[in-house]
Amino acid sequence: MVGAFLGAFMLLMLSAFTSVLAGGPLGSSREKVNAAYQAVAGECLNWERKDLSDAQKVDCGAAHRFEVTGTADIAGAYPKEAPFPNAEAWEKISQEHCAQATSSYMGGKLDPEGKYGVSTLNPDEHRWSTGYRQIRCGLQVTAPSGAALPSFGSAKTQDQSNVYDPGVCVALGENNTVGDPVECAQPHAFEIVGIVQHPEGEFMPIDKQDSEMSEKCAAIVAEYTGGADLKAKGLLVTWDTRSEKSWAVGSRKANCKIGAVPQGNNLVAWKDSVRNPNGAPLTTANPPQTTSVRPQDEPTGAPLHSESGKPSESGKPSESGKPDKPSSSSSAPTTTTENR
Repeated sequence: MVGAFLGAFMLLMLSAFTSVLAGGPLGSSREKVNAAYQAVAGECLNWERKDLSDAQKVDCGAAHRFEVTGTADIAGAYPKEAPFPNAEAWEKISQEHCAQATSSYMGGKLDPEGKYGVSTLNPDEHRWSTGYRQIRCGLQVTAPSGAALPSFGSAKTQDQSNVYDPGVCVALGENNTVGDPVECAQPHAFEIVGIVQHPEGEFMPIDKQDSEMSEKCAAIVAEYTGGADLKAKGLLVTWDTRSEKSWAVGSRKANCKIGAVPQGNNLVAWKDSVRNPNGAPLTTANPPQTTSVRPQDEPTGAPLHSESGKPSESGKPSESGKPDKPSSSSSAPTTTTENR
């Protein structure tokens, strides 16, 4: 997700500084510096509060929302008297300083269509006014809305395929796109029913992937639904395929999923789950892949989208009539700021 894939950024400018502890204000003796301002490449950060005031370094094997890939000092281009950058300026800064840093961190192997997106942690306006000019580049698993979802394990060692665990439902977004994970009782575009692991080796052509996925997904769906008559419900079986670019960096997983029969080229939302309630427990990843846990609240409201950061169209049905994969805008770097 470097170079061309970095085209658009969702900027939510992070505040990694706080003067508030969990129990209340700090008092006048000293301020607490958030862990995000001390993190270096290879370290992972997690937070639960929507203002990120509780950000802490954690083992990358545990749940985390940001993996640091490098730091950059932009004081040369932005001296102390420089005004606080607007969204367009932050996008330019991120492209110039984080694309190469992240590519190098990943050894040049970052899936342009995978679950990880290049992100930045930027100082807020207060910190900026004091002359602080360091940014942290990193990787996040991001929902299509731009919200950070939990990630497990270092991106360096993970299969980067953009997949969800069985039992996860993904919303139907605006303009015929696929949205965030949601509860299956809500309207959604797809219900994920399983994951297929493709073998190592040379790239498997799309038609061969389709053939293999068709066979394997049929068996997975039969078990997942208990043999339900999907056609009678107005539903169909579909699946993802991996592009040659994704295959080249080691992405080998693909989702089997169920969706409503499209109306022309338009996806159709439907409610509830088709899972057999008496079926065997779901086989999920350990630790899990992206799940339907509620993503982080964005303290500043909706993400700021650049003009080129419109949602991907890859959630639309393909020309063959087979709805494409659940697509997240995970290539869009995301940052957040606390309100002051």
